[in-house]
Formats: sequence, C-alpha cells, structure tokens
Amino acid sequence: MRRSHTSLTVLQASREAPMLAHLADLGAQSKAHLRCIEVLLPRSLRSGVQAGPVEGSAWCLLVDSTAIAAKLRQLLPSLLERLAREGHDVTAIRIKVRASEAGLVPGRGAA
Repeated sequence: MRRSHTSLTVLQASREAPMLAHLADLGAQSKAHLRCIEVLLPRSLRSGVQAGPVEGSAWCLLVDSTAIAAKLRQLLPSLLERLAREGHDVTAIRIKVRASEAGLVPGRGAA
C-alpha cells in the first residue's frame, strides 16, 4: 500500500484535528491576553515578557529575568483588573522566569 504525503499548514492541520484546534485556540487566547495588558507594562520590560499557557481561568506569563518577575508581581492587581474589564476570563496570573535566568541549561541541570 502506498501513501501519498501532502503538506499541510498548521491552520489546515488544526481544523482537521480537534486537539490541535484546541491548542491553537489557547495560543490565540494567550496572545490576546498579552495584547490586553501590554499598555500597562513599562516599555523597558515588554520585550522580556511572553504569553504563556492558559489553564482554565489561570494564565502564565513567561519572563526573562527575576527583576521583570518582581515588577510584574507588583502590577498583578492592575493586570487582573484590566483583563476582567476587557472581558477576559482570567482570575489568576502565574509568572515564570525562563530557565536561562535561573542558570539552567536544558539537559544539564543547575550550573
């Protein structure tokens, strides 16, 4: 039996697979959350903040440094307020510092 291989875009694949469609929706939702709060972030920090996973009504922000994480923790009440005001279903924001800041190299553990 011979199979023909055709290329699919991610969008095409997500339309045909419910799990991929769900993941694509979560990714879009996370990016929308970030766009909503970006105006509240100091310009100097914006490039160090990325949208992370959405799990129910909890959302995760991925940050480049502990300094950015500390500042975002101070801003959490206003970030949550803005998200609620704009109709986003987020009741908790987790902040995670990416591994490079923690001195970890993937596959090697602590430095």
